[in-house]
Amino acid sequence: MKRVKKHLVSAILGSAVLLQAGCAVSAAKPANYALHPETEPFIEEMAKEGFAEDELRAVLAQATRQESILKAISRPAEKRLTWGEYRNIFIQQKRIDRGVTFWQENAEALQRAEQQYGVPAEYIVAIIGVETHYGRIMGKYRVVDALTTLGFDYPKRAKFFRGQLKEYFHMAKEENIDPLSLKGSYAGAMGFGQFIPSSFRNYAVDFDGDGQRNIWTNKTDAIGSVANYFARHGWQKDGAVVSGVQVGGSADESWFNDGLKPKLTLADWSKRGVSAERTLQADQPATLMRLETDGQFQDLLGLHNFYVITRYNHSRLYAMAVHELSQAVKVEYGKPKS
Repeated sequence: MKRVKKHLVSAILGSAVLLQAGCAVSAAKPANYALHPETEPFIEEMAKEGFAEDELRAVLAQATRQESILKAISRPAEKRLTWGEYRNIFIQQKRIDRGVTFWQENAEALQRAEQQYGVPAEYIVAIIGVETHYGRIMGKYRVVDALTTLGFDYPKRAKFFRGQLKEYFHMAKEENIDPLSLKGSYAGAMGFGQFIPSSFRNYAVDFDGDGQRNIWTNKTDAIGSVANYFARHGWQKDGAVVSGVQVGGSADESWFNDGLKPKLTLADWSKRGVSAERTLQADQPATLMRLETDGQFQDLLGLHNFYVITRYNHSRLYAMAVHELSQAVKVEYGKPKS
């Protein structure tokens, strides 16, 4: 993580050359985002929030449009794969074994996070395992490139990503980080747990007490931050995540996969002939899911904590991958050492 004492000095020195080079490029696809037609309104908004306009232009002059990002975000795996296809990506012995190693190497921090936030260690491990393969794949794009590309050239979600670009500049200023130095995913997510800038500002914690919130190279901070994220989103300590289900023959197809947030309680489902296979409180909210693997279908009930996992990534496939990886890692971690 590169920190700078004089904010954005290197960016300012390079901006004049880049601005001049980009003048001959069309406004539709400028060479850099200092020339984008929507940049000035953005800069004016940020100036009202205490940022120097010349410093912002200097950074945006070095931000470049990434066509591969626009292609990637139009085809997310969560929307184009079946559960079986998605599962095969994450539930592999190699990822399970590395999860055990990660747990062993960070046992103290994971135990402390579980005690402080009420989130089981295996779910913290699984999030980091699914997101970055325990830090092995943290993203290849500069965060500033990802957020400008999506904020200015992806109309479908431009408002959201422009908001994240604002959050990113605030984050860089607060943490004294060079905004050109950080890399992340094509959507601008960062660190071991892949926090977007707003999540970093709201949920990242200094879990080792060194005065910095460092989710990029500090596993302890990353662990505490993931646990805090779930706790703040309502994780219920000792609560179940999913349950097998018995579905009566009169089940309506519209009941399955009807949104991520539970709309009915288990008591409501019982009246419809849908019963959980495990003993749970009747007032527990649950959503009915049907997942496909090789043309076969599996029915499950997603409970409150399952919904909490989807707050990290709004996908039932993602939440199921986290859940199954967590359980597989927990089993392996608990085996006696030979």
